[in-house]
Amino acid sequence: MKIFTSSCELQKYTLELKRSGKTIGFVPTMGFLHDGHMSLIDIARQKSDVVVVSIFVNPTQFAPNEDFDRYPRDFDGDVAKCAEHGADVIYAPEAAEMYRADASTWVEETVLSQPLCGISRPTFYRGVTTVVAKLFLLVQPDFAVFGLKDAQQCFVIQRMVRDLNFPIEIIPAPLVRDADGLALSSRNRYLSADERARALSIHRALLAAKARIMADKSSIKAAAAEAAAAITAAGGRVDYVDVLDCETMKYPEADAKKIILAAAAFFGTTRLIDNEIFEI
Repeated sequence: MKIFTSSCELQKYTLELKRSGKTIGFVPTMGFLHDGHMSLIDIARQKSDVVVVSIFVNPTQFAPNEDFDRYPRDFDGDVAKCAEHGADVIYAPEAAEMYRADASTWVEETVLSQPLCGISRPTFYRGVTTVVAKLFLLVQPDFAVFGLKDAQQCFVIQRMVRDLNFPIEIIPAPLVRDADGLALSSRNRYLSADERARALSIHRALLAAKARIMADKSSIKAAAAEAAAAITAAGGRVDYVDVLDCETMKYPEADAKKIILAAAAFFGTTRLIDNEIFEI
C-alpha cells in the first residue's frame, strides 16, 4: 500500500493509473476509521482496480467553536484498517498541503446545503465541497463512495458533481449502526456510558416518527415534533428534527418520491446526527 502526503506526487501517480486504463475508487475520510468507513472501502474495492482513501481532518469545515483540535486521530490504526480491507493508496496531507496561506477560492453549493446542518453550521458544507472538489482533482476517481449517515452531505456532493460536470459516479452507501442501534461515528468516543445510552433515543424517535408518517402522510410536522420531544426527554439538546424531500431538500410536496427524516442533537458536548430515508 502506498502512502502519499504530497498532492503533486499523488496526482502524478493517479494520472499514470488513468493513462494505463485503471479504474480508481475513492473514499474520502477524516480518519479515526470505524466499521462504517470500512464498508465504504469494501464497496470501492468491489468496483475499482485501485482504491484510494484520503485521511484528512479538514479545517475549513469546522467553525472556530467546534472540535477541530480534539477531533480523534489514529493514523497508524487507520493504515492497518485500510490495508486489511484492501485499500491500495492512502493520501494523508497536512493542512498546508491542501490550503495555501492566502487561498481565496471556494466551491459552494447553495440550495441543498442550506437546511438541516447548514443552518447551525453555515460554513460547514462550503468547506466540504471545496475539499472534496480538490480531492477529486488530485485522485482522479471514477467512483467515489459516501456514507448516508450524513445524507445531506451525499446529496450536496451529488449536486456538485452534476453541476460542475465531474466525470465521477457518486455511490451512496448505507448508514452503518452499532449493535445497539447508534449510528457509527468517530465522535461516539466522546460519549460517556450514560450519554451513549440516552443517545439511543435519536434512532428510536426517528423510527417512531417514520412509522407515523408511513401510516398518515399528513402527520409529517407532528411526527417531527414528537421525535424532537422524545430526544429532549432523554436529555438531548435538539439542533433539528426535520422531514424533507431528498431531491429538493425542501418540505415534501404531494409528488415527493423519497423523503429524509433527519435529526441532530447534543448529548453532553457531543453532536450526533442520524436519519431515516424512505418512500412515502
